[in-house]
Order: sequence, then structure tokens, then C-alpha cells
Amino acid sequence: MAKNITTRKEDYSKWYNELVVKAGLAENSAVRGCMVIKPYGYAIWEKMQAQLDKMFKETGHENAYFPLFVPKSLFEAEEKNAEGFAKECAVVTHYRLKTDPEDKTKLIVDPDAKLEEELVVRPTSEAIIWNTYKGWIQSYRDLPILVNQWANVVRWEMRTRLFLRTAEFLWQEGHTAHATREEALAETEQMNNIYAEFAENFMAMPVVKGRKTESERFAGAEDTYCIEALMQDGKALQAGTSHFLGQNFAKAFDVKFASKDGGLEHVWATSWGVSTRLMGALIMTHSDDNGLVLPPNLAPIQVVIVPIYKGAEQLDQISEVANKMAADLRAQGISVKYDDRDTQKPGWKFAQYELQGVPVRIAIGPKDLEKGTVELARRDTLKKEFLPQGEVVEKVKDLMTEIQESLFEKAKDFRKEHTTPVEDFEEFKKVLKEKGGFISAHWDGTAETEERIKELTKATIRLIPFDVEKEEGKCVLTGKPSSQRVLFAKAY
Repeated sequence: MAKNITTRKEDYSKWYNELVVKAGLAENSAVRGCMVIKPYGYAIWEKMQAQLDKMFKETGHENAYFPLFVPKSLFEAEEKNAEGFAKECAVVTHYRLKTDPEDKTKLIVDPDAKLEEELVVRPTSEAIIWNTYKGWIQSYRDLPILVNQWANVVRWEMRTRLFLRTAEFLWQEGHTAHATREEALAETEQMNNIYAEFAENFMAMPVVKGRKTESERFAGAEDTYCIEALMQDGKALQAGTSHFLGQNFAKAFDVKFASKDGGLEHVWATSWGVSTRLMGALIMTHSDDNGLVLPPNLAPIQVVIVPIYKGAEQLDQISEVANKMAADLRAQGISVKYDDRDTQKPGWKFAQYELQGVPVRIAIGPKDLEKGTVELARRDTLKKEFLPQGEVVEKVKDLMTEIQESLFEKAKDFRKEHTTPVEDFEEFKKVLKEKGGFISAHWDGTAETEERIKELTKATIRLIPFDVEKEEGKCVLTGKPSSQRVLFAKAY
């Protein structure tokens, strides 16, 4: 199986596309630009969803659901938001089909069924949600509103790639309303921190926290915080964003509240989200030429047990040991699959689970029964060892932590090796071409310089990092004064 995958060195993009399909994560659908997420891929997304949902609820957020369709008049109420998404919108203009009078086997749009107002298929939900919040908010007693929605959105894309960029994708979008600017800013920062915590502790993916430049900011936001990760091909990937919306949407939809001192004020807002793009990030951060490598915290199957046998009698004997071992592991909160199918040989199963990134594989054969041992293989290092059956549970428990931490440290080391400070534009171009990764450089703060660097190199400012000390310097392109380095990279 894995031998049929193009190597990363040979063609990284092809490697990624083949891996997504062959590992059974997703595939292209009959609808151009849309994907089918297969059960194994969806199982990983469900684990992501469950953990994020838990983290949201622990910070006081509740789930709700809002319509898929947004009336055009509502969508265009916040001008910057509407302008930012206008070119990506799918629009419903009619509400009915009818049989084609010239060919009874075909359907056509009924010209008499034109909608009075077009409906936008949500590319994001601020408009419909803030129109709703207007009816929910009258007084400071109604605040804050801390709502999250798990949903699908549509952003029309011509060039798509599974998980990374599709016309329809799954995500969560938080939309909160606050009485003060300070509360909204604290919420924006809190959610960006939650995304970073999730990325590092569950995805084992190191991220840099920071803010977007004005030109990269979410349409309709006053400020956008983000987390950026570095993939193995040296390209950056935006893994999550949290937006301080100020009072822009409250003003657009006239959402006001009676304050404690008797005044009437506009509400302060945030929105924040991550999507199935995280699946792409997970794949590209850890996987290798043999297939997926999954961190234990997000692996649908953490341990697989494969019997090696001849005949039903041997299988029964092995199954007795394997089922007891599986039960003991499950009692420790570890997900286990005992694959005793007789339709595939052990070698085929080994290749399949290696391809699918199962963190630990245990093999039990007749000799293992005699010796009271098992063969244990780690997916991340591909190392194998024999150990007594009585030590398996404790060993696997330790490995879950060890593999999780090892994957994080490996990815962190890679990012460190591929983060390069540069002082001039020639060095900038050389590093970008020969090494890739994050380039730490001074920038004069103007949108013109930012755009010019993008035109010349295709590299963008990924973020202005929070944890970088102020440092006087000269812009890498113009030589004008700069007070802080920013991170540039080519990106997905």
C-alpha cells in the first residue's frame, strides 16, 4: 500500500493528495470542488470536534445553530464583510424546478419561481447571527452572549485541494457579544489561546501566536489574531483565527443595549473559527513516506492488535489473550481494535495500519503464546520490540504520552531549523528559494511594501508575533525604520 505513495521529496503536493485518498480520509465528489469525508477521516475530525467543543464549553460557551441561507440585504449590511466575501458567494435565485417541456426526462429552473430577494449560501454567519442578536439584546443583563456553531460553509473556489481548500467545508464559528471593548478583546485573546493549546497539546503541532496585518485582517474586523504552523515543505498554514469585530456589526444591525448607567450603547463583538483545514495541517505536520502519522490524542484507533495464526485453533488461543489485553487497555481509556478478519493476511494489515497512522501495533503469533510475549511496533519511529504480555498495558500507557510529546518536539525542532532571520532583500529571496520556512524580517508597516514583497516573491506576512521583543531595524525591502520583526512565508 504505502509503497505506491509518491515520496515527499519527489512531489510533496502529489504525496499529500495520494495520502489523503489512500489512507481513506477523503475523496473528491461528483460536485466540483466539494469532498466526501470518509469514515476514517471523519473519525479524526470528530475527535478534534469533541475536544474543541469541551474546551469551548469549559470557558462558558454554548452551541446553537443558525440558517444556511442569508438574505442578500442582510449580507451586505456590513460593507467590508460583504465586499470581502462577495466573489466567493454561492447565490440562490429560484426556489423551484420543473419538467422541461421539450424533454420530459430533464428538469429546468422554473422562471416563475424567482425569489423576491436572493439568498447567499453562508460563507460565514456574522450577518444572520447579528440580525438575530438584535432581538436577543436589550439590556446589559443580556450580555455577554457566548455562542458557538458547528456548521458547513460555502466559499466558491476554482482551485481546490482536499481539506486545505474546498468549496464547502466543515468548521465551527464562535460569535460573542459583550458590553465593553475590554471584554471583547479578552475574549478574542482567550479563543486564540485555546486554539494554540489545542494545536500543540492535541495535534502535537507547534504554532506561533500573533496578529494579522491590516491587509490580511478578516473583512469587517478591527483586529485579527491567529495561529500559524509550518508544514514539512516549508510552507505556512493558518490554523485558526480569532477576530475582534469592535462595534462594526452592532452598528450595521443596530444592536444596542441599555447600560448600567442608563445610557444606550452599541454592543462589542468577536468571532472565531477553525475548520477541516486542521485535517490538512495534521497530515502535513507529521506524516511520512509510509503514510499517516497520527498523534495518540487524535488517533481514532490508538492501538491495533493483529493475530498471526494458522487455523481456527490457533486463532482461538490468540484471541483469548488479545481480547483480554484489549479489555485491559480500554479500561485505561485507550482505544483498541482487534483485527481478526480472515479476509486479509497479517502483512496486508500491517501495511494498512501503517498507512493509516495507528500509533501502536501489537502482533501476537503462536511463538508469542509459548513465550508469553508480543511484538510491539511504534508508528512514529517504526521501531519494534518484544515484551512480556503482562507489561503491555503499562508500556502502551507510557507510549501514548511519549509518542505525543516526541511528535511535538520533532515538529518544533523542524520549525526552529526553518525559521531564519534575514537583514536584506537578497538574503530574503535566497532563503525563500533554497530553504523555505518562516523568514523573520523587519517591515516598514506599510501595505504598499507588504504587497510589493508578495508580488516579487509570493511570500506574505503570516503574522506579527506576540512573543517577539521590540527591536529597532530597517525594512528588508525599503530600508525604512522598523520597530519589530514579522514572519514571512509562502503559505497554503
